[in-house]
Amino acid sequence: MSEDTARRGDGAAGVWERVRRFPAPVTYPVALALLACAEVLLRVGSLRENLALALLLGVCTTLPLTFVLGADRAVAVRAGAAVAVTSAGVLALTPFRALTLAGVVAQLAAVYWLGRAGAPRLSGALVLPYVVLALVSQDDVATRVTAVLVATLASAAAATGITHHVRSAALAHSATERAFADTLLAHAARGERARIARELHDVVAHHISMIAVQAETARLTTAGLPSDGATRLLAIGDTARTALTEMRRLLGVLREDADAGVTRRPQPGLRQLMELIDESRDASGSCTRLIVSGPVAALDPGIEVTAFRIVQEALTNARRHAPGAAVDVELRYSEEDLVIRVRDNGPGPPSTASNSDTSQASHASDISQVPHVSHDPHIPHVTDAGHGLLGMRERAATVRGTLRTGPAAGGGFLVEARLPVRAEALV
Repeated sequence: MSEDTARRGDGAAGVWERVRRFPAPVTYPVALALLACAEVLLRVGSLRENLALALLLGVCTTLPLTFVLGADRAVAVRAGAAVAVTSAGVLALTPFRALTLAGVVAQLAAVYWLGRAGAPRLSGALVLPYVVLALVSQDDVATRVTAVLVATLASAAAATGITHHVRSAALAHSATERAFADTLLAHAARGERARIARELHDVVAHHISMIAVQAETARLTTAGLPSDGATRLLAIGDTARTALTEMRRLLGVLREDADAGVTRRPQPGLRQLMELIDESRDASGSCTRLIVSGPVAALDPGIEVTAFRIVQEALTNARRHAPGAAVDVELRYSEEDLVIRVRDNGPGPPSTASNSDTSQASHASDISQVPHVSHDPHIPHVTDAGHGLLGMRERAATVRGTLRTGPAAGGGFLVEARLPVRAEALV
């Protein structure tokens, strides 16, 4: 291959690359305009008397498409350009009979992109002029056939564009809903974890304070205590007080509630469970029983707070989703763990599947609409963003427990939590 041939090849490739990079909203209408003019020149025999006007109409039926195809164009600009294309097309069809194939393609593209851009009414209205031409052109068969063909194809193009717009809007709406649901779920989890941390802060702070007090008491009251032992007890007390200060610095902010009128009370435990049962029975007007089995023993305060909150939330769920249904609250003590079962005899979740996630979603569907209304530990509460079952699951996880929810055997809904009570199981 000679150098000149290679140079011409490179030049052709460069020209094609520049054409390929040229904006499509300009390229396609210009190409259609050139095709329209070429078609008019090929039909010069029948258009000799109105050749200049036919060329002008060929340009007017195609070039305004530039403003319709532009993705950054406003709907009003696209609508005006589409009306111009339709007006020029109708004028070219009758009385001059100069409508070209390129003009028809431009008309179809105009109504399609107008419907896709979110103007379905105007997209459908631009088909009507061709329908009217088909009805009034009784004597001119060629014009009538052309008008019917254009009206049919334009209707299909408009319907396709409108369908694409509706589907895209639905997908965007679904994506927004999913993102909102994920955000709401994450917010609910963060809020529940903050409340758990606030309660654990109270429990742990009490134990650390007791360590500091007992170390100081032992140092001051133990007769004949060696100086080395007194130094160590003093170090234990100082370490406990330092840990308490650091913990309050890190977690104390979690005690700041939006409601300045919140009444502070000690964290509840299983001793207050009977009061909770009585209040739930009075609020719902239904039978609520407490069933205790196994050797009752004092548990770690963190376990007791978690158990109380799980029962509290489960009673709230039962009262909300199965009003008037009888509820059984069962505590089963053993050496290994504490089993909590809260069952109502209501209708249960709509799905009969045993999958806990499915039943969780169905049973908690309405809870997300109820705000958190109380900080009183003796009043059943609902979490800020709802998702009561999520809150129970988070609480069980903090003490390395498990939670199972789903339809109960024989009907109703069951919440079952298993919390380890041995010290080594909590580490």
